[in-house]
Amino acid sequence: MTHILHVLDHSLPMHSGYTFRTRAILRAQIANGWQVRGITGRRHSAAGPLQEEVDGLTFHRTPGEPATGNAVLREWRDIAAHADAIDALVRQWRPDVIHAHSPVLNAIAAQRVAKRHGIPMIYEIRAFWEDAAVGNGTGTEGSPRYWLTRQLETHAVRNADAVAVICEGLRGDLVARGIDANKIIVSPNGVDMDQFGTPVPRDPALTAKLGLEGADVVGFIGSFYDYEGLDDLITAMPRLVRARPKAKLLLVGGGPMEQALRDQALASPFTDHIVFVGRVPHDQVEHYYAQVDILAYPRKAMRLTDLVTPLKPLEAMAQGRLVAASSVGGHRELIEDGVTGTLFAPDDPAAIAESIAGLFADRAGWDARRAVARAFVERDRNWSSNILRYEPVYQQLLARSIRTRAAA
Repeated sequence: MTHILHVLDHSLPMHSGYTFRTRAILRAQIANGWQVRGITGRRHSAAGPLQEEVDGLTFHRTPGEPATGNAVLREWRDIAAHADAIDALVRQWRPDVIHAHSPVLNAIAAQRVAKRHGIPMIYEIRAFWEDAAVGNGTGTEGSPRYWLTRQLETHAVRNADAVAVICEGLRGDLVARGIDANKIIVSPNGVDMDQFGTPVPRDPALTAKLGLEGADVVGFIGSFYDYEGLDDLITAMPRLVRARPKAKLLLVGGGPMEQALRDQALASPFTDHIVFVGRVPHDQVEHYYAQVDILAYPRKAMRLTDLVTPLKPLEAMAQGRLVAASSVGGHRELIEDGVTGTLFAPDDPAAIAESIAGLFADRAGWDARRAVARAFVERDRNWSSNILRYEPVYQQLLARSIRTRAAA
Protein backbone atom coordinates (compact mmCIF):
# COMPACT_ATOMS: atom_id res chain seq x y z
CA MET A 1 0.00 0.00 0.00
CA THR A 2 1.46 3.35 -1.10
CA HIS A 3 2.33 5.82 1.69
CA ILE A 4 2.19 9.50 0.66
CA LEU A 5 3.54 12.27 2.89
CA HIS A 6 2.19 15.73 2.03
CA VAL A 7 4.42 18.65 3.07
CA LEU A 8 2.26 21.73 3.66
CA ASP A 9 2.33 25.37 4.66
CA HIS A 10 -0.80 25.06 6.84
CA SER A 11 -3.86 22.84 7.04
CA LEU A 12 -7.16 22.22 8.75
CA PRO A 13 -8.46 23.28 11.22
CA MET A 14 -7.43 26.59 9.59
CA HIS A 15 -9.80 27.57 6.78
CA SER A 16 -8.56 28.82 3.41
CA GLY A 17 -8.66 27.81 -0.23
CA TYR A 18 -5.27 26.18 0.41
CA THR A 19 -6.56 23.98 3.25
CA PHE A 20 -9.74 23.02 1.40
CA ARG A 21 -7.77 21.88 -1.65
CA THR A 22 -5.49 19.90 0.66
CA ARG A 23 -8.45 18.27 2.39
CA ALA A 24 -9.99 17.31 -0.96
CA ILE A 25 -6.73 15.74 -2.19
CA LEU A 26 -6.12 13.76 1.00
CA ARG A 27 -9.73 12.57 1.34
CA ALA A 28 -9.80 11.41 -2.28
CA GLN A 29 -6.45 9.62 -1.95
CA ILE A 30 -7.61 7.81 1.18
CA ALA A 31 -10.78 6.76 -0.65
CA ASN A 32 -8.48 5.37 -3.35
CA GLY A 33 -6.82 3.08 -0.77
CA TRP A 34 -3.61 5.05 -0.15
CA GLN A 35 -2.07 5.76 3.26
CA VAL A 36 -1.80 9.54 3.62
CA ARG A 37 -0.46 12.02 6.16
CA GLY A 38 0.40 15.72 6.14
CA ILE A 39 3.02 17.80 7.92
CA THR A 40 2.81 21.58 8.23
CA GLY A 41 5.47 24.25 8.72
CA ARG A 42 5.74 26.87 11.40
CA ARG A 43 3.28 29.18 9.64
CA HIS A 44 0.44 26.88 10.65
CA SER A 45 -0.87 29.08 13.46
CA ALA A 46 -3.82 27.10 14.85
CA ALA A 47 -3.28 25.83 18.37
CA GLY A 48 -3.12 22.07 18.79
CA PRO A 49 -0.90 19.05 19.49
CA LEU A 50 2.10 18.07 17.38
CA GLN A 51 -0.01 15.27 15.88
CA GLU A 52 -3.73 15.63 15.47
CA GLU A 53 -6.63 14.24 13.49
CA VAL A 54 -8.93 16.75 11.81
CA ASP A 55 -11.91 15.70 9.70
CA GLY A 56 -10.53 12.16 9.58
CA LEU A 57 -7.10 13.31 8.34
CA THR A 58 -3.79 12.97 10.22
CA PHE A 59 -1.54 16.03 10.43
CA HIS A 60 1.87 16.49 12.07
CA ARG A 61 3.22 19.90 13.06
CA THR A 62 6.64 21.52 13.00
CA PRO A 63 7.28 22.66 16.58
CA GLY A 64 8.09 26.24 17.49
CA GLU A 65 6.98 29.71 16.46
CA PRO A 66 8.01 31.32 13.16
CA ALA A 67 11.51 32.78 13.39
CA THR A 68 11.96 36.56 13.72
CA GLY A 69 14.53 39.06 12.55
CA ASN A 70 16.10 39.45 9.11
CA ALA A 71 13.70 38.11 6.45
CA VAL A 72 16.21 35.86 4.68
CA LEU A 73 17.64 34.43 7.92
CA ARG A 74 14.13 33.99 9.31
CA GLU A 75 12.99 31.95 6.35
CA TRP A 76 16.10 29.76 6.32
CA ARG A 77 15.61 29.03 10.03
CA ASP A 78 12.00 28.04 9.36
CA ILE A 79 13.12 25.81 6.47
CA ALA A 80 15.65 24.11 8.75
CA ALA A 81 13.04 23.51 11.47
CA HIS A 82 10.55 22.19 8.91
CA ALA A 83 13.17 19.86 7.39
CA ASP A 84 14.03 18.48 10.86
CA ALA A 85 10.35 17.74 11.55
CA ILE A 86 9.90 16.10 8.13
CA ASP A 87 13.02 14.00 8.68
CA ALA A 88 11.78 12.74 12.05
CA LEU A 89 8.43 11.77 10.55
CA VAL A 90 10.07 10.06 7.57
CA ARG A 91 12.17 7.92 9.93
CA GLN A 92 9.05 6.97 11.88
CA TRP A 93 6.45 6.52 9.11
CA ARG A 94 8.58 5.53 6.07
CA PRO A 95 6.62 7.17 3.20
CA ASP A 96 7.07 5.94 -0.36
CA VAL A 97 6.64 9.41 -1.92
CA ILE A 98 6.98 12.93 -0.54
CA HIS A 99 4.45 15.33 -2.07
CA ALA A 100 5.45 18.92 -1.24
CA HIS A 101 3.04 21.78 -1.86
CA SER A 102 3.90 25.43 -2.46
CA PRO A 103 5.19 27.85 -1.30
CA VAL A 104 8.73 27.08 -2.35
CA LEU A 105 10.00 27.00 1.27
CA ASN A 106 8.19 23.67 1.67
CA ALA A 107 9.85 22.29 -1.45
CA ILE A 108 13.31 23.27 -0.24
CA ALA A 109 12.75 21.63 3.16
CA ALA A 110 11.25 18.49 1.61
CA GLN A 111 14.03 18.14 -0.96
CA ARG A 112 16.67 18.07 1.76
CA VAL A 113 14.94 15.12 3.40
CA ALA A 114 14.01 13.34 0.18
CA LYS A 115 17.61 13.42 -1.02
CA ARG A 116 18.92 12.21 2.36
CA HIS A 117 16.60 9.18 2.39
CA GLY A 118 16.45 8.44 -1.33
CA ILE A 119 12.68 9.07 -1.50
CA PRO A 120 11.15 10.44 -4.73
CA MET A 121 9.53 13.87 -4.41
CA ILE A 122 6.86 15.67 -6.38
CA TYR A 123 6.50 19.44 -5.98
CA GLU A 124 3.03 20.91 -6.46
CA ILE A 125 2.70 24.62 -7.23
CA ARG A 126 -0.62 26.31 -6.53
CA ALA A 127 0.76 29.81 -7.21
CA PHE A 128 4.24 31.26 -7.59
CA TRP A 129 5.23 32.67 -4.21
CA GLU A 130 6.64 35.87 -5.71
CA ASP A 131 3.41 36.63 -7.56
CA ALA A 132 1.25 35.75 -4.55
CA ALA A 133 3.25 38.30 -2.52
CA VAL A 134 2.53 40.98 -5.12
CA GLY A 135 -1.16 40.05 -5.14
CA ASN A 136 -1.34 40.21 -1.34
CA GLY A 137 0.40 43.57 -1.21
CA THR A 138 3.51 42.24 0.56
CA GLY A 139 5.84 42.30 -2.45
CA THR A 140 6.67 44.31 -5.57
CA GLU A 141 7.14 42.86 -9.03
CA GLY A 142 10.71 43.29 -10.22
CA SER A 143 12.16 43.93 -6.75
CA PRO A 144 15.32 42.10 -5.58
CA ARG A 145 13.18 39.92 -3.29
CA TYR A 146 10.86 39.10 -6.20
CA TRP A 147 13.85 38.11 -8.37
CA LEU A 148 15.40 35.97 -5.62
CA THR A 149 12.15 34.15 -4.92
CA ARG A 150 11.69 33.46 -8.62
CA GLN A 151 15.19 31.97 -8.79
CA LEU A 152 14.47 29.75 -5.77
CA GLU A 153 11.23 28.58 -7.39
CA THR A 154 12.97 27.67 -10.64
CA HIS A 155 15.77 25.89 -8.73
CA ALA A 156 13.24 23.85 -6.71
CA VAL A 157 11.37 22.84 -9.85
CA ARG A 158 14.57 21.71 -11.57
CA ASN A 159 15.52 19.58 -8.56
CA ALA A 160 12.11 17.96 -8.07
CA ASP A 161 11.55 14.49 -9.51
CA ALA A 162 8.17 15.61 -10.86
CA VAL A 163 6.10 18.78 -10.80
CA ALA A 164 2.36 19.35 -10.56
CA VAL A 165 0.63 22.68 -11.20
CA ILE A 166 -3.02 23.63 -10.82
CA CYS A 167 -3.51 25.14 -14.28
CA GLU A 168 -2.11 25.57 -17.78
CA GLY A 169 -1.02 29.13 -17.02
CA LEU A 170 1.53 27.95 -14.46
CA ARG A 171 2.64 25.09 -16.69
CA GLY A 172 3.27 27.45 -19.59
CA ASP A 173 5.32 29.78 -17.41
CA LEU A 174 7.56 26.92 -16.23
CA VAL A 175 8.06 25.65 -19.78
CA ALA A 176 9.08 29.19 -20.77
CA ARG A 177 11.75 29.01 -18.04
CA GLY A 178 13.23 25.96 -19.72
CA ILE A 179 11.60 23.23 -17.62
CA ASP A 180 10.92 20.00 -19.50
CA ALA A 181 7.18 19.90 -20.27
CA ASN A 182 7.16 16.12 -19.79
CA LYS A 183 8.11 16.64 -16.15
CA ILE A 184 4.95 18.67 -15.42
CA ILE A 185 1.39 17.48 -14.88
CA VAL A 186 -1.67 19.68 -14.45
CA SER A 187 -3.81 18.79 -11.45
CA PRO A 188 -6.55 21.41 -11.61
CA ASN A 189 -8.63 22.79 -8.79
CA GLY A 190 -11.70 20.71 -8.13
CA VAL A 191 -14.73 20.28 -5.92
CA ASP A 192 -15.54 17.46 -3.54
CA MET A 193 -18.98 16.77 -5.00
CA ASP A 194 -19.87 14.37 -2.18
CA GLN A 195 -19.41 17.18 0.33
CA PHE A 196 -20.24 20.30 -1.66
CA GLY A 197 -22.24 19.17 -4.66
CA THR A 198 -25.77 19.08 -3.25
CA PRO A 199 -27.20 22.63 -3.09
CA VAL A 200 -29.41 23.41 -0.11
CA PRO A 201 -32.70 25.33 -0.54
CA ARG A 202 -32.76 29.02 0.26
CA ASP A 203 -33.53 29.62 3.94
CA PRO A 204 -36.33 32.25 4.16
CA ALA A 205 -35.32 33.19 7.71
CA LEU A 206 -31.75 33.92 6.59
CA THR A 207 -33.09 35.83 3.58
CA ALA A 208 -35.13 38.02 5.92
CA LYS A 209 -32.23 38.47 8.34
CA LEU A 210 -30.00 39.69 5.51
CA GLY A 211 -32.70 41.95 4.08
CA LEU A 212 -32.73 40.20 0.72
CA GLU A 213 -36.46 39.48 0.21
CA GLY A 214 -37.37 40.08 -3.43
CA ALA A 215 -33.85 41.22 -4.29
CA ASP A 216 -31.70 40.50 -7.33
CA VAL A 217 -28.73 39.22 -5.35
CA VAL A 218 -25.12 39.49 -6.54
CA GLY A 219 -22.63 37.83 -4.22
CA PHE A 220 -19.01 37.20 -3.46
CA ILE A 221 -17.95 34.49 -1.01
CA GLY A 222 -14.24 34.27 -0.27
CA SER A 223 -11.20 36.19 0.96
CA PHE A 224 -11.00 39.97 0.62
CA TYR A 225 -7.66 40.55 -1.09
CA ASP A 226 -6.92 43.55 -3.28
CA TYR A 227 -6.50 41.43 -6.41
CA GLU A 228 -10.08 40.11 -6.07
CA GLY A 229 -11.32 43.48 -7.36
CA LEU A 230 -14.12 43.89 -4.83
CA ASP A 231 -13.59 47.65 -4.86
CA ASP A 232 -14.56 47.58 -8.55
CA LEU A 233 -17.66 45.56 -7.67
CA ILE A 234 -18.73 48.14 -5.06
CA THR A 235 -18.00 50.95 -7.54
CA ALA A 236 -20.28 49.18 -10.04
CA MET A 237 -23.25 49.12 -7.67
CA PRO A 238 -24.74 52.59 -8.41
CA ARG A 239 -24.84 51.85 -12.14
CA LEU A 240 -26.24 48.34 -11.47
CA VAL A 241 -28.95 49.60 -9.09
CA ARG A 242 -30.06 52.25 -11.57
CA ALA A 243 -30.53 49.46 -14.13
CA ARG A 244 -31.91 46.94 -11.60
CA PRO A 245 -33.44 48.82 -8.62
CA LYS A 246 -33.81 45.58 -6.63
CA ALA A 247 -30.13 44.64 -6.96
CA LYS A 248 -28.21 43.97 -3.75
CA LEU A 249 -24.61 42.93 -3.15
CA LEU A 250 -23.87 40.24 -0.55
CA LEU A 251 -20.24 40.03 0.59
CA VAL A 252 -19.34 36.98 2.69
CA GLY A 253 -15.84 36.57 4.11
CA GLY A 254 -13.00 38.74 5.32
CA GLY A 255 -9.37 39.58 4.80
CA PRO A 256 -6.85 42.42 4.46
CA MET A 257 -9.17 44.67 2.42
CA GLU A 258 -12.26 44.27 4.60
CA GLN A 259 -12.15 47.60 6.43
CA ALA A 260 -11.31 49.56 3.28
CA LEU A 261 -14.21 47.90 1.46
CA ARG A 262 -16.61 48.62 4.35
CA ASP A 263 -15.52 52.28 4.29
CA GLN A 264 -16.01 52.43 0.53
CA ALA A 265 -19.49 50.92 0.84
CA LEU A 266 -20.47 53.41 3.54
CA ALA A 267 -19.48 56.25 1.20
CA SER A 268 -21.54 54.82 -1.68
CA PRO A 269 -24.86 56.52 -2.52
CA PHE A 270 -26.35 53.02 -2.53
CA THR A 271 -24.82 51.78 0.72
CA ASP A 272 -28.17 50.25 1.73
CA HIS A 273 -27.81 47.86 -1.24
CA ILE A 274 -24.51 46.42 0.06
CA VAL A 275 -24.56 43.76 2.80
CA PHE A 276 -21.43 42.59 4.65
CA VAL A 277 -21.77 39.30 6.51
CA GLY A 278 -18.22 38.71 7.73
CA ARG A 279 -16.68 35.26 7.98
CA VAL A 280 -19.01 32.30 8.44
CA PRO A 281 -18.26 28.69 9.50
CA HIS A 282 -17.38 26.54 6.50
CA ASP A 283 -20.27 24.17 7.17
CA GLN A 284 -22.65 27.15 6.81
CA VAL A 285 -21.25 28.52 3.55
CA GLU A 286 -23.69 26.64 1.33
CA HIS A 287 -26.59 28.45 3.01
CA TYR A 288 -25.12 31.75 1.79
CA TYR A 289 -24.56 30.39 -1.72
CA ALA A 290 -28.29 29.60 -1.71
CA GLN A 291 -29.06 33.31 -1.13
CA VAL A 292 -27.20 34.44 -4.26
CA ASP A 293 -28.45 34.58 -7.86
CA ILE A 294 -25.13 35.53 -9.50
CA LEU A 295 -21.66 35.00 -7.99
CA ALA A 296 -19.29 37.73 -9.17
CA TYR A 297 -15.49 37.40 -9.40
CA PRO A 298 -14.07 40.75 -10.63
CA ARG A 299 -10.37 39.86 -10.29
CA LYS A 300 -7.93 42.56 -11.40
CA ALA A 301 -5.58 41.96 -14.33
CA MET A 302 -2.08 41.03 -13.12
CA ARG A 303 0.38 38.13 -13.37
CA LEU A 304 -1.17 36.26 -10.44
CA THR A 305 -4.70 36.33 -11.81
CA ASP A 306 -3.61 35.64 -15.37
CA LEU A 307 -1.59 32.55 -14.38
CA VAL A 308 -3.65 31.03 -11.55
CA THR A 309 -7.14 29.53 -11.61
CA PRO A 310 -9.29 30.16 -8.51
CA LEU A 311 -11.42 27.58 -6.71
CA LYS A 312 -14.48 29.66 -5.84
CA PRO A 313 -16.10 29.81 -9.32
CA LEU A 314 -16.05 26.00 -9.39
CA GLU A 315 -17.77 25.87 -6.00
CA ALA A 316 -20.41 28.28 -7.29
CA MET A 317 -21.02 26.11 -10.36
CA ALA A 318 -21.29 23.02 -8.16
CA GLN A 319 -23.86 24.86 -6.06
CA GLY A 320 -25.95 25.63 -9.14
CA ARG A 321 -25.23 29.37 -9.14
CA LEU A 322 -24.63 31.61 -12.14
CA VAL A 323 -21.07 32.92 -12.46
CA ALA A 324 -19.88 36.28 -13.81
CA ALA A 325 -16.14 36.99 -13.79
CA SER A 326 -13.45 39.22 -15.21
CA SER A 327 -11.76 37.92 -18.34
CA VAL A 328 -8.32 37.38 -16.78
CA GLY A 329 -6.38 34.28 -17.82
CA GLY A 330 -7.20 32.23 -14.74
CA HIS A 331 -10.93 32.73 -15.28
CA ARG A 332 -10.78 32.06 -19.02
CA GLU A 333 -9.30 28.65 -18.24
CA LEU A 334 -12.39 27.80 -16.13
CA ILE A 335 -15.26 29.68 -17.73
CA GLU A 336 -16.56 29.54 -21.29
CA ASP A 337 -18.22 32.90 -21.93
CA GLY A 338 -21.92 32.52 -22.61
CA VAL A 339 -21.82 28.76 -21.90
CA THR A 340 -20.73 28.09 -18.31
CA GLY A 341 -20.55 31.73 -17.22
CA THR A 342 -20.24 35.36 -18.28
CA LEU A 343 -16.91 37.17 -18.72
CA PHE A 344 -16.45 40.94 -18.54
CA ALA A 345 -13.44 43.25 -18.93
CA PRO A 346 -11.22 43.44 -15.82
CA ASP A 347 -10.69 46.67 -13.88
CA ASP A 348 -13.90 48.11 -15.37
CA PRO A 349 -16.88 48.77 -13.01
CA ALA A 350 -19.07 49.83 -15.94
CA ALA A 351 -18.48 46.46 -17.63
CA ILE A 352 -19.32 44.66 -14.38
CA ALA A 353 -22.62 46.51 -14.03
CA GLU A 354 -23.56 46.04 -17.68
CA SER A 355 -22.84 42.28 -17.66
CA ILE A 356 -24.71 41.58 -14.43
CA ALA A 357 -27.67 43.79 -15.37
CA GLY A 358 -27.88 41.92 -18.69
CA LEU A 359 -28.00 38.58 -16.89
CA PHE A 360 -30.81 39.73 -14.62
CA ALA A 361 -32.73 41.10 -17.61
CA ASP A 362 -32.69 37.74 -19.40
CA ARG A 363 -33.47 34.83 -17.10
CA ALA A 364 -34.71 32.52 -19.86
CA GLY A 365 -31.40 30.66 -20.19
CA TRP A 366 -30.47 30.49 -16.51
CA ASP A 367 -31.51 26.90 -15.87
CA ALA A 368 -29.69 25.59 -18.95
CA ARG A 369 -26.49 27.48 -18.13
CA ARG A 370 -26.50 26.30 -14.53
CA ALA A 371 -26.96 22.70 -15.69
CA VAL A 372 -24.10 22.93 -18.21
CA ALA A 373 -21.77 24.53 -15.63
CA ARG A 374 -22.55 21.93 -12.99
CA ALA A 375 -22.02 19.12 -15.52
CA PHE A 376 -18.59 20.61 -16.34
CA VAL A 377 -17.58 20.48 -12.67
CA GLU A 378 -18.91 16.94 -12.22
CA ARG A 379 -17.12 15.70 -15.34
CA ASP A 380 -13.83 17.65 -15.36
CA ARG A 381 -13.31 19.16 -11.89
CA ASN A 382 -14.49 16.50 -9.45
CA TRP A 383 -11.81 15.48 -6.94
CA SER A 384 -12.80 11.82 -7.05
CA SER A 385 -11.44 11.72 -10.61
CA ASN A 386 -8.86 14.53 -10.37
CA ILE A 387 -6.61 12.60 -7.97
CA LEU A 388 -6.15 9.87 -10.56
CA ARG A 389 -3.80 12.28 -12.35
CA TYR A 390 -1.28 11.75 -9.55
CA GLU A 391 -1.32 7.95 -9.69
CA PRO A 392 0.79 7.39 -12.84
CA VAL A 393 3.32 9.97 -11.60
CA TYR A 394 3.64 8.24 -8.23
CA GLN A 395 4.07 4.88 -9.99
CA GLN A 396 6.78 6.25 -12.29
CA LEU A 397 8.66 7.80 -9.37
CA LEU A 398 8.46 4.62 -7.33
CA ALA A 399 9.62 2.48 -10.27
CA ARG A 400 12.55 4.83 -10.88
CA SER A 401 13.46 4.75 -7.18
CA ILE A 402 13.45 0.92 -7.16
CA ARG A 403 15.70 0.83 -10.23
CA THR A 404 18.11 3.33 -8.67
CA ARG A 405 18.40 1.33 -5.44
CA ALA A 406 18.89 -1.91 -7.36
CA ALA A 407 21.73 -0.37 -9.36
CA ALA A 408 23.48 1.01 -6.26
